[in-house]
Amino acid sequence: MSSIVKYIIRFALFVLVQVFVLDRIHLHQMVTPYLYFLFILWLPFNMQRTPMMLIAFLLGITIDSFRHQPGFHAAACVLIAYVRPLLVNLLMPQEGKEANYDEPSITSMGGFMAYLVYIGFFSLLHHTWLFLLEAWQFGNFWYFFVKTVLSTVLSIVLIVVTDLIVVRKQKFRTNTI
Repeated sequence: MSSIVKYIIRFALFVLVQVFVLDRIHLHQMVTPYLYFLFILWLPFNMQRTPMMLIAFLLGITIDSFRHQPGFHAAACVLIAYVRPLLVNLLMPQEGKEANYDEPSITSMGGFMAYLVYIGFFSLLHHTWLFLLEAWQFGNFWYFFVKTVLSTVLSIVLIVVTDLIVVRKQKFRTNTI
């Protein structure tokens, strides 16, 4: 299967699962699980920042159109896409950088802890920015804090479960011709 077709199918599946399954789950009107931004986290390592930000905007605006919101998810996704190359460079094992996998995963990131830091950081960043934009103020700081932390933890659990369930064929990238 072509990689473009694979990413289009992934995009559609993440949007459909988010909109028709996860958006219906609200625990105490506080915790909402978000999984759709995992699409951005699974994009190839070698993707340039500008196309990644455009894809992230498209993903976020698609979610916003279903939720009738004015770009909150798009802003959070673009922020993730902007910061992602910086964190990937910090977390990637340097000794194997010239012969690594194409996409982030537990194997390619050098172990479970590095991958957990990767998804944990971006989950926290996404949720913090999204909830800050939705509230447009800190207002009740403890409500904002608890909502962000609990939604982040739930999203991390969903991402780990998704990563363990979904079989992704990892292409090994080498420097040889």
